[in-house]
Amino acid sequence: MSRLRDALGNLPDAVFVDVHEGADAYRYVVDVAGVTPSTVDVSVAGRTVSIEAHRRKSVPSAFEYRREDRSLFVDAELPLPSDTTADGATATVSNGVLTVSLPKRSSSDHHVPVEG
Repeated sequence: MSRLRDALGNLPDAVFVDVHEGADAYRYVVDVAGVTPSTVDVSVAGRTVSIEAHRRKSVPSAFEYRREDRSLFVDAELPLPSDTTADGATATVSNGVLTVSLPKRSSSDHHVPVEG
């Protein structure tokens, strides 16, 4: 997982990601405050999961922004471990947290008959 560790270390300061590994899947947990399911896109291509999210601003008319510390956009490409598959992947957004779950490929051994 050194490729994964290296890539996570190179993320922009505004992107916070945790990676969990279970027996059958990996789970990426990404902070995406202000993002809704309609303003986030998750895709898998090759050995990379791409996350693009947009946070909408909402300021009452009596106020104006003086300082904005949170990025309006999250744009991250994260490497996937070699044993992941996009088949059956899921993503959810709840309370400002995006959770992307990616199953592991079956590691069962297959017997190959030899003819002769």
